[in-house]
Parts: sequence; C-alpha cells; structure tokens
Amino acid sequence: MKELVNPQKCQVTGCQINYFREGQGEAVLFVHGITTYSFIWSDIFHILKTDFDVIAIDLPGCGASDKSVDVDYSIKHQAELLKEFIDALNIQKVHFVGHDVGGGIAQIFTVRYPEAIITSTFINTVAYDFWPVQPIIAMRTPIIRQLAMATLDLGMFKLIVQRGVFHKEKVTSELMDYFFKPMQSKAGRKAFLHFAACLDNKNLIEIASQLKEIKTPVLIIRGDADVYLGSNISKKLHSDISISKLVVIPDSGHLIQLDEPEKLAEILNQFLKEQSYAA
Repeated sequence: MKELVNPQKCQVTGCQINYFREGQGEAVLFVHGITTYSFIWSDIFHILKTDFDVIAIDLPGCGASDKSVDVDYSIKHQAELLKEFIDALNIQKVHFVGHDVGGGIAQIFTVRYPEAIITSTFINTVAYDFWPVQPIIAMRTPIIRQLAMATLDLGMFKLIVQRGVFHKEKVTSELMDYFFKPMQSKAGRKAFLHFAACLDNKNLIEIASQLKEIKTPVLIIRGDADVYLGSNISKKLHSDISISKLVVIPDSGHLIQLDEPEKLAEILNQFLKEQSYAA
C-alpha cells in the first residue's frame, strides 16, 4: 500500500477535517466508512490522480481529523459538513465516491446538493433500513460502549477487518497498524464509539423516496462476498435509481479497496471519464 502524503487541514463547523489532495482535473471526493479512514483509498487514490483532482478525507472523529464527542457524527450531519468542506476548497462540483456509511453520506449529499454533484458512486454501501449491522449495533448500547472503551484492542479489531476481506492473506500486521492507529489513544476510541452511537438508519429512510428523483449518473459497486451488508441493498438502489449502473465483483468482500484495488480503480476510472464534463 502506497502511503498518502502531505496532509492538509480544513476547518468546518465544530471541527477540523484532515485530507489529502493530489492531481488535477475534475474533483473526486473519496469518503470512507466506519472502522476506516483515508488510508483505505490509498491504492485507488494514486492510480486516479493521473487524470483527476483526487481528495481523500478523514471524516470527523476518524483518522487525523478532530475527535470531539460534542460533534454530531450522524451521516446526515456529515453530509452537511462535507458541503462546507468542498465550498471551503472552492470546488463547484465533485464526483462523490462513498464506501460503507460513506455511501450513505453520498446518498444524502446527492439528494440534498444535486447542483454540487457530477456523479455519485456507492461502494458496498449502507442504505434504507438494512443497517446498522453487528458489531456496530452492539456498540450503540451504552454499557457495551463502556466495555469497549476498556477492551477494544488490536485483536478484536483484526477480527472485524478479517471478516470484511475476501483475500485473508492481505490482512497483514502492517495493514492492521493502519487500521488501529486512531484507536491507540483514548480520544480515538471515544470518537469511534461516539460515531457508532450516532448512526441512525432514519437518516436514509427519510430520503428513500427521493433516490428515485436523482438525475445525476450513479454507479453502484458491490463486492459480492460482503458478509456485513447484503446484496439486497445494491439491488434495491439499482432498481430505485433509474440512471444507475450496478457492477458486482465476485471475489471481494466488504473492504473492496483492499481485495481488488486495481479492478476498483479501473471501474471508477472508466465511469468517471464517461460521465465527465468533457465526455
């Protein structure tokens, strides 16, 4: 995994966002899910920066972004903060690429701010009322959160990651160092558990009917060996969004960026170029 370098900071309401930006062309905003942060996009980021202005962020509470537990980490509020973020960077329109709960943020962003969207891509995404899933559900319970604060360790986190990856051999000690880095501090563990507590599927249920009105191109990508999120999600999204395209990658789990980075980058590159302003 090629490391992301030269981090930058951007102040939005209530917190500071850490992000990485390289390349030139139309902007592509990569938004991760829970349990990960910007590093998960590293391989895809370095491939696409040749043709695009690529931006990988750490959502508030994640990675190297601020970790205040006084900030609302719901996906509904995260969508608002990301609109502030692209406005602060003077970006008029983006290709929004979201994974896991980042895909949920992408859905809300696309519905609320269509004028700021070129395309939207939802990768192994949450949607409707088919989420949250275990172990995130458990972590929303106060007594479990207190227990997790004391017991959340590398071994427990490795089990979560291994379940999300099809090619188990890719779960190396080096990879786990990336995953666990934000959890090494008490503030990082608190922020992670606060993020889990803020997740509410009502945020996506309330926009479900509006998905059918999306006019910008949508790409839905599913790693078909995802044990966390079922295929019913991608199928329903594809059915509801008439302008969408569904791509299924068989030998890939929930963490498709790790299982098949080159294939994912190839699919994204083709789609984004086909739907660019210049196409």
